[in-house]
Amino acid sequence: MTNPDTHSPKRTALGIALLVCATLCFALLDTTSQYVGPAVPVVMAVWLRYLTQTLMTTALLWPQRGRTLLHTRAPGWQFGRGVLMLGSSVVAYLALRHVPVGEFTAIMMLVPLAVTLLAALMLREPVSALTWALVIGGLAGAMVVIRPKGSDFHGAMLLPLLLVLVNAAYQILTSRMVRTEDPGTMHFYTGLLGLACCSLLLPWGWAPMADWTLWALAGLLGVFGSVGHYLLIQAYHHAPASRLTPYLYAQIAFATLAGWVVFGYAPDVWTVVGIALIALCGWLGVRLRRG
Repeated sequence: MTNPDTHSPKRTALGIALLVCATLCFALLDTTSQYVGPAVPVVMAVWLRYLTQTLMTTALLWPQRGRTLLHTRAPGWQFGRGVLMLGSSVVAYLALRHVPVGEFTAIMMLVPLAVTLLAALMLREPVSALTWALVIGGLAGAMVVIRPKGSDFHGAMLLPLLLVLVNAAYQILTSRMVRTEDPGTMHFYTGLLGLACCSLLLPWGWAPMADWTLWALAGLLGVFGSVGHYLLIQAYHHAPASRLTPYLYAQIAFATLAGWVVFGYAPDVWTVVGIALIALCGWLGVRLRRG
């Protein structure tokens, strides 16, 4: 029997609050990645993130779940999801070396539209002409943010667009897996796979860091990532996705503010126009899906 209080206003408000806190964690994760990016090799940074995530997930869930935490009906899909998440982490870390965190976050808001695009191409789901127009509009906004021309442009600035596609595939796979897989188990295996892969590469990607603050900041990548994903899972437990998705755009504000405070970077007029176009197309896409 369905709990009559499942979608009560109080639960929905709590879900929204949890989601906004999750977007703050993700903005801090990206800002920290950009800060340590020039000094910490990518393999070390991603290894420390997944080490922290695995330790936190194990400490939180193992006392309650024990060996049942390891139970999965789809080990192959767990592996594929972990690979996508690991690839996302690596590409994001590299992209944040070249794209300001506010603009990076705005481009990442194309993910819901990219999910629609991939669902149409891969799963043959019907897509209306208006949805296609919103996808094109969002992509145009991303091009305005990146502005691929001029002497200061280089190919690495297109990495966020690759990351959008990787994250969209990750979300599609996750949406299929949650029908049979436990979210805690999925989160555990994602961290464990990332840790295992990075550990294998660590001998070739290790570099000494004399400054303990770099170690602390690199460790915070795992803290912000783990807490953010945990809050996100809890948010969707308290409120339906259709009510929560518009609040994902709070991450743009958090990331832009963090970029201004930490790096002293304020977006110019054209960047604001591009961000606004991405947010508008994404918001309209959410409204369209809600009917």
